Amino acid sequence: MIAGRLSDIQRFAWLRLARTETVGPVAFDHLIRRYGTPERALSALPDLSRRGGRAAPLALPPREAIEQELAAGQALGARLICGCEPDFPPRLAALDPPPPLLWALGRAELLSRPSVAIVGARIASAAGQRFARQLALDLGTAGQVVVSGMARGIDAAAHEGSLATGAVAVLGGGVGDIYPPEHDRLHARLAAEGCVVSESAPDRRAQAKDFPRRNRIISGLSLGVVVVEAELKSGSLITARLAAEQGRDVFAVPGSPLDPRSKGTNDLIRQGAILCEGVEDVLRALAGQSQLREREHAPDLEPPSDIDHDALRERIAALLSPTPVSRNDLVRAAAAPASAVMAALVELSLAGRAELLDGGMAAGV
Repeated sequence: MIAGRLSDIQRFAWLRLARTETVGPVAFDHLIRRYGTPERALSALPDLSRRGGRAAPLALPPREAIEQELAAGQALGARLICGCEPDFPPRLAALDPPPPLLWALGRAELLSRPSVAIVGARIASAAGQRFARQLALDLGTAGQVVVSGMARGIDAAAHEGSLATGAVAVLGGGVGDIYPPEHDRLHARLAAEGCVVSESAPDRRAQAKDFPRRNRIISGLSLGVVVVEAELKSGSLITARLAAEQGRDVFAVPGSPLDPRSKGTNDLIRQGAILCEGVEDVLRALAGQSQLREREHAPDLEPPSDIDHDALRERIAALLSPTPVSRNDLVRAAAAPASAVMAALVELSLAGRAELLDGGMAAGV
């Protein structure tokens, strides 16, 4: 499988594969491990989507669109870091599946240093912002990079407290998309002194569907996630859930039961999150973590040739429903090798008949 720093031609193909319709992170990861290079994966796509039952040919992104994205990144001074390259953040590479790529604006070396995320309410209390700012400063003094999402409230306070020691902002839009607009100076400082990162194209404006991916990167970059303030229905709680699924520590700052912004954090503690009253609580938990190892990307085996792949694909399609099911359960239900089931799922997803989800899940469309 391809590894190491990519040539310009390979980087172009990698980006084009990542931007292809219906190729999400799960399918991308499978295609690269199965075919070895993005060029070979791109060549295989039309046949794979046809076999999956796609009526119209799968259209690859126009070369001009990829050239425009690369030019937009270059104009901003941003770097494209592909998932196979040595400076891709190791904690993100260990996710299943990893993001195919990141755009990074600023000090990309911060992405590989030990990190803790601080997230919380946009409409945060003054006390909550003060706590987040001080916690970020204390974590930075202890050698931790602080990761957050550049939103109003707790996120902004966390960035302000960690700019001098190491701050990373993960955006839903591109690295050039400044939101909220009043954070233009904060964005400029993060780009100059810290690092701004995103999976999205550099000039993309954030949409609602981009924020779950943003939250997954915030938790994925970090050894632990601290939630300072959050209501019961809050994006910060989604980040906490993703962190738990990724095997990261989840910390919550307790608050008054009379404040709705404390209901989410108090509920996290009730569910087993680590109570955080200061930096010592975070550092004590992190000291007990075993060193995170990078996930091995062994090439996928070719599906066995003695299987009726057309029949298996339709059997898998019949087993799928809008309710997500684990791929392991599909392997058992179909009584087929895992490599053949995964190949069938990728073909169905390329055809728009299945959705491959994080955590080894799949669903029918």
